[in-house]
Amino acid sequence: MEELEQEDPIPQGDLAMQITALPRETNGFGDIYGGWLVAQMDLAGSAMASRLAAGRVATVAIDRMAFMTPVPVGAQLSFYTNTLEVGRSSIQILIEVWSDDPLSSEWSKVTEAVFVFVAIDGSGRTRPLPARR
Repeated sequence: MEELEQEDPIPQGDLAMQITALPRETNGFGDIYGGWLVAQMDLAGSAMASRLAAGRVATVAIDRMAFMTPVPVGAQLSFYTNTLEVGRSSIQILIEVWSDDPLSSEWSKVTEAVFVFVAIDGSGRTRPLPARR
């Protein structure tokens, strides 16, 4: 999470997904649930990992995560993915979440984490990744 210390950080990687935070995803104070946000990060990361794996993948680990700012209802969330490492059957992807609050027009980083995905076959067993071009 070294990027957090930059004075004017910018998203790392490619835009993988955008979604608007809706009222059904909030707690009693009107802030988005952290667990919902993690699930959206998993969707963005698994979309990228499944393309690299040319098939099914499973999330096997999530490196530490810290939430830097609450996400209000109505915020436009952008999920950026950056592939860090590709192994024999695993893929490490940095996923960053940025928020664009329509009420304040503030653009800020919400969180980031490294997700590890493993390519799996139809039986749910680990399989090797296809050769990279």
